[in-house]
Amino acid sequence: MLLVAATEGSGEQPNLLIPPVYDIVWSGVVFVIVAFFFWKLVLPRVQRMLDQRAEAIEGNIAKADEAQRQAEAALEQYTAQLADARVEAGRIRESARDEGKSIVAEARDAASSEAARLTATAHAQIEAERQAALVSLRSEVGTLAIDLASGVIGESLTDDRRSAAIVDRFLADLEASEAAQAGKK
Repeated sequence: MLLVAATEGSGEQPNLLIPPVYDIVWSGVVFVIVAFFFWKLVLPRVQRMLDQRAEAIEGNIAKADEAQRQAEAALEQYTAQLADARVEAGRIRESARDEGKSIVAEARDAASSEAARLTATAHAQIEAERQAALVSLRSEVGTLAIDLASGVIGESLTDDRRSAAIVDRFLADLEASEAAQAGKK
């Protein structure tokens, strides 16, 4: 109100954009006091908090770098182990192939010897059966020849030695005539 009364008396109108000097002075004093407390109390605390956060971030970055180095070392170790395992697997496969080839060769040799043994046994059995058939055939042919000769001669040929000699001579003549016919062809 004083301002209104003073302005009425002087007749000039105060500028509303420029505050009076006492407001500027008191505002400056309050600003300096607040700035001093801000400078001494708030700013160091904020600076400490920012430093702690920076240290925490740097610590986390260091930890992350260490973890990265450990992961790379583990990856290199894993890669080396994997390469060793591949080499070992290749060696095992090669060994298995060689072993398989030797087993097949042994089986082939065993089968070959078994086949030769079976063939020899079969030949021996065939020869024995052929000999038995020849003996049986000689005996039957001899009996038939003696019966036939007895019928032709009219005498009984019961003497075994004599009849065996006749049969043997007859068969020898028969074989000789067959050999002669085979030689002509």
